[in-house]
Amino acid sequence: MIGILISAVITFIGLFLVVGLSIGIAKLFGMYAIVRERRCLVYTLFGKVVATLDEPGLHFLWAKLGPKALIINVLGKCNELDLSLDQDYLRSQPVNSEEGAPMGIGVWYEMYISDPVAFLFKNADPRGSLAANVSNSTVRCLSNLPLEKMLVDRHPMSKTVRDEVSPLSHDWGYRLGSVYIRKVHFRDTGMINQIQAKVVNRLRQVTSTIKQDGTNQVNIITSTADRQAAVEFAKAGAIRPEIVGTGLKEISEDPAVLETLFEVLETQRILASGAAITLVPAKSPFLSDLLASAPPK
Repeated sequence: MIGILISAVITFIGLFLVVGLSIGIAKLFGMYAIVRERRCLVYTLFGKVVATLDEPGLHFLWAKLGPKALIINVLGKCNELDLSLDQDYLRSQPVNSEEGAPMGIGVWYEMYISDPVAFLFKNADPRGSLAANVSNSTVRCLSNLPLEKMLVDRHPMSKTVRDEVSPLSHDWGYRLGSVYIRKVHFRDTGMINQIQAKVVNRLRQVTSTIKQDGTNQVNIITSTADRQAAVEFAKAGAIRPEIVGTGLKEISEDPAVLETLFEVLETQRILASGAAITLVPAKSPFLSDLLASAPPK
């Protein structure tokens, strides 16, 4: 049993080495090539492009290159390129508005390789050349625009830059995708400070105006209420004697009620005056003694 297990392990290791060695030899002599998704293989031999593979999957080089496939990986060169969509952003491209204001424009753009051969051999730095082309087109096409249009019309400016750059970039194997003017800002610090100061002053003026308007409205409401209250109090003061007179007339029709009312009023006045009151019982001789002791007039 142990001998069978050892034989199985040795057989597995031997097959693993044989299969790996066979695949390496087959790849060395150009039997096949694997192209991954959004990738491209460019084969060159003795300074010439002999094949370009941009379809993902398994490719048999002998069918495409013939006898050259045997030496392509030994004497030739394989360049693998990334065809996926890439992005870049150029910050604060200097332009001047029609009014002479120094502005900065941020440009975001997409690009991808459209011609692998031209990308490899027509330009030593196609990505840098595309960035310089986008920057130059932005400065050339967007300078001397009205400031209002520069701050608002982002879509037409983006389309103008893209139409200007696209034909030139394709010659280098790069195709420009979407272009978007992402940011427009002032570059002069003094101008920015002046604008901020004006905005702050304007906000203060607006705030003061709103506050003063609120105060005026409150004063108007208060004065209106005071005037209406004064009118109503004046009306009440005018009709009070009539109401009191009518009430007294009705009371005077009954002598007992009238006498009682005046006694109550007199008592209230005496109590409200705070004077000292001395109560003397009825039919008391103390009152006669007081009268007798009073000095003659």
